[in-house]
Amino acid sequence: MKKLGELTTEEVASLVASPPSCVLFPVGSVEPHGPHLPLSTDTLISEAACARAADLLEAHGVQVALAPSLPYGVTDYAAGFKGAIGVPAAALEAMLHAIVLRLLADGFSHVCLVNNHLEPAHDQAVRASIAGFSAGQASVACPLTRKWARTLSDEFKRGNCHAGRYETSLVMAAGGAVRPEFAALASSDISLADGIKAGKATFRDMGITRAYTGAPAEATADEGRALYEKLAEMIVGEVTVALGLAAGA
Repeated sequence: MKKLGELTTEEVASLVASPPSCVLFPVGSVEPHGPHLPLSTDTLISEAACARAADLLEAHGVQVALAPSLPYGVTDYAAGFKGAIGVPAAALEAMLHAIVLRLLADGFSHVCLVNNHLEPAHDQAVRASIAGFSAGQASVACPLTRKWARTLSDEFKRGNCHAGRYETSLVMAAGGAVRPEFAALASSDISLADGIKAGKATFRDMGITRAYTGAPAEATADEGRALYEKLAEMIVGEVTVALGLAAGA
């Protein structure tokens, strides 16, 4: 894997001259994740998943470049908590569309937007940003897609996973700064999925008082590593199908 931001112009030219080539583009947010996880949690997870997926894609003969992350997203649900530094959905969509357009114009075969910030309006904007491209040109790898969601943990599938066991395990496995408070945090069974379906507009409306739900005290780095295997498989699945390198293409 090569980091796009560290390449020279001649190195990019050489990379795209040997197709198939793919840019993995991590997308995240600056958003509260409890008293124990950094605001950059979603971006960190996307970056770590991309790094793991890159080796697998290169084994398929794909030249991979990791793009600099886009760390800002739609964070309306976290309103009322300090650190929810969001952007409008239209701005996110336009920015992503413009970047994908330029990457393809540079000669990359495919761009995969890897998103682990799961707010519905954010996910919709990420997907809308590639609506004008063919499936072979651009894709989105996001665990909200049902076929990938069902491979993840029970907490994730219940929807009470914001800064809970699921995300805390992933941050641990990525070497992120998990504050020691995580071990004493009480479990919460508030489901974001249920709250969203019920029309709740913010975490606070759902009864979330410290910007987390789930069971962060149960998190382990081993579980995080196992989850990254699933997230890497998700990215590889989206890209290889798009490039015609896997069944289902």
